[in-house]
Amino acid sequence: QVHLLESGGGLVQAGGSLRLSCAASGRTFSSYLLCWFCQAPGKEREFLAAITWNGGRTYHTDSVKARFTISRENAKNTVYLEMDSLKPESTAVYYCGAREVDVRTYEYWGQGTQVTVSS
Repeated sequence: QVHLLESGGGLVQAGGSLRLSCAASGRTFSSYLLCWFCQAPGKEREFLAAITWNGGRTYHTDSVKARFTISRENAKNTVYLEMDSLKPESTAVYYCGAREVDVRTYEYWGQGTQVTVSS
């Protein structure tokens, strides 16, 4: 059974940093794209960043590319999202998702981890 388990969320002051982790298990992800999303209360889930399992190519949306960094550690089957200079508007539940590189639909999702940024 495939699992994506996010961790690392919490309460942080504006300007602070957090590193989120997404531990993947249950299958090999060699042909997959691992991504981070966030969903603030009352808003739709928003794509933030992606990384290919093979090759480690990355993509970050313009809104976060100066402050967030996605990376992976294949030996631990884990994808990270390093978030710096956090703002109160970054308060959201952060989700890890996975899809095959050539498929548009996300096949796997984690349960999410809450990030709260105080002003």
